[in-house]
Amino acid sequence: MNILFIVPSYKPAYIYGGPIVSVSKLAEQLAQLGHQVTVYTTTANGEKELDISSDAAVMVNGVAVRYFKRITKDHTHVSPALWKAIWSDAKKYDVVHIHSWWSFLVLGASMILKMKNIKPVLSPRGMLCEYVFTSRNSGKKQLLHKLIGKRLLANTYLHVTSEMEWQECLRLNTDWQGDTIFNLVDLPKNEYQKRENDIFTISFLSRVDPKKGLDILMRALATVKFPYRLCIGGSGDEAYMAQLKQLASDLRIQEKVEWAGWKSGEDKFHFLAEADLFALTSHNENFAMVVIESLCVGTPVLISNNVGLYQYVRERELGWITGIDRIEEIAENLTLAYNSREERRRITKEARGIINHDFNDSKLAQDYIELYEHCK
Repeated sequence: MNILFIVPSYKPAYIYGGPIVSVSKLAEQLAQLGHQVTVYTTTANGEKELDISSDAAVMVNGVAVRYFKRITKDHTHVSPALWKAIWSDAKKYDVVHIHSWWSFLVLGASMILKMKNIKPVLSPRGMLCEYVFTSRNSGKKQLLHKLIGKRLLANTYLHVTSEMEWQECLRLNTDWQGDTIFNLVDLPKNEYQKRENDIFTISFLSRVDPKKGLDILMRALATVKFPYRLCIGGSGDEAYMAQLKQLASDLRIQEKVEWAGWKSGEDKFHFLAEADLFALTSHNENFAMVVIESLCVGTPVLISNNVGLYQYVRERELGWITGIDRIEEIAENLTLAYNSREERRRITKEARGIINHDFNDSKLAQDYIELYEHCK
């Protein structure tokens, strides 16, 4: 099958986080299965540009990637050169798969595909959830949706990574056809020896952003009665980081909080494995790969019911689920996880096998192929 991916940014632009990893891993796995995969993307790398030629396709781990120059340096990612290439080339492909939404780049690409009578697969990557839809430039998003977005979305097949995301998307288009398929996750190659810490250690690893609910987690931890250490791995806006550090001071827990900085590669897995519990009290996550990464090294999780994987964690009995409307509820669940030593030991013993089975790259890639076949 000849497949075209359209995505605003692609590796090595890891500044954009998890979607860069999951999209590239899917493209590479499809190529390994014998399919021809081409990626149209931009040179976006935050406020800078990737130092990569835009004249021709570059082979990246078996995938032909064309990096088009953009004329804006922000999240709009406008690239007339990419739009021109879609106009001339889109009919050559069996399936077109768009990743992300809201950027002018993707909206323009979707409009061109509609004009060409091509119905693409769309993976919104969490961009259509209520939290994102109604926060940060919500007025502009709602206007765009009313003017052109609604009609463009109707011309797509929907792919989501969790049941929660599926239900949220159906609020915008009740007639959507598509499927729910997990992201491919870059799992550790080695097994990590777990040991219980003398002081109960809770880890957080992600982009440090208000969406992640770290402030809520801190407020809950300030009320618990058991000894703990909170290790925060990640980086974010300096002003917001300063706010969180001041909050820790105001709550008088600063001595219990360790700011570990950004972790990647093997360091990331070592960091997760060294904790007794991973916590993510986010306001919204359509998937959250770090949950799977944590479980694969044997660390149980406590996540909010706003994280797309919460149903998976609950069904597989791999951790604790909490609401975040009441600080007391989060504190109660943290205390329950702390007191459930035997349950944590069971999860540590069983989680890696469960994750390796459910997140097998070849199996998941074949699920995507079946989706593409249905959408042709």
